[in-house]
Amino acid sequence: MHKALREYREDGFTVFAPDAAMTAWARACAPVAERLMADPALAHWYRCAGTWFAGVNVLPNDAGGAVVAHAVPPLAGVAVGFVREELGFAGFAWDAAQISVVYPGYPQHGEEDTGASFRYRRNRMAAHVDGLERSADRRRKLSETHSFLLGIPLGDTGDDEGAFVVWRGSHKVMRAAFEAVFEGIAPERWREVDVTDAYVAARKRCFEECQAVRIAPGLGAAYVMHPLALHGVAPWDEGEGFRAVAYFRPDAFDGDPARWFDSC
Repeated sequence: MHKALREYREDGFTVFAPDAAMTAWARACAPVAERLMADPALAHWYRCAGTWFAGVNVLPNDAGGAVVAHAVPPLAGVAVGFVREELGFAGFAWDAAQISVVYPGYPQHGEEDTGASFRYRRNRMAAHVDGLERSADRRRKLSETHSFLLGIPLGDTGDDEGAFVVWRGSHKVMRAAFEAVFEGIAPERWREVDVTDAYVAARKRCFEECQAVRIAPGLGAAYVMHPLALHGVAPWDEGEGFRAVAYFRPDAFDGDPARWFDSC
């Protein structure tokens, strides 16, 4: 078995060293990201008193991952080959990437935070599983089923500078919890099911049993994470500059949510 595939299945993530194709993509994308960060029309994406630019789906890339108007090439490289050849996802369209940017001082208490949510962001790194929608009364339901997460750093930062954090093996805990919640329910009705209690209990178990791993590789590197893995962002107490990462979360399941559990 391919080493990266073994890590992905066992740990819930795998990291790829820089390669020429991914380096070319990241170098071309970095100035585009900076323009987006400075765009007044996107200022609403700043969170945590300006220390985090969430930038959800703001990159105007096409289905191949290219931004033709800004000479950003289609996505390619070892990590892309991995998701196509080892994970078996082929023929899908890349979603519009999130450009997530963390600044020194992250997190600060923003208008969107309660005291409890800020403490959770600070102490638990806002750990979450993607694709769950939270209502005003803080209940959660499944809203999106991603096939994987591809993270592409757009610069060089250290692991104490707002690093991406994933809980090793948490995808197994979460998969078991969600499988139990959805047992006997038709997949087309999964989005109607309140998963809050099972999710919170599984998250607590991950904190107790799974190792939190910081991931902060440099320009040209990439990481691929299982869609059910618990992850977040570590604080960045002081320093200079910013940490920008492009995140892709495509849905290659052809509209079948039952395949959410098939991502290895």
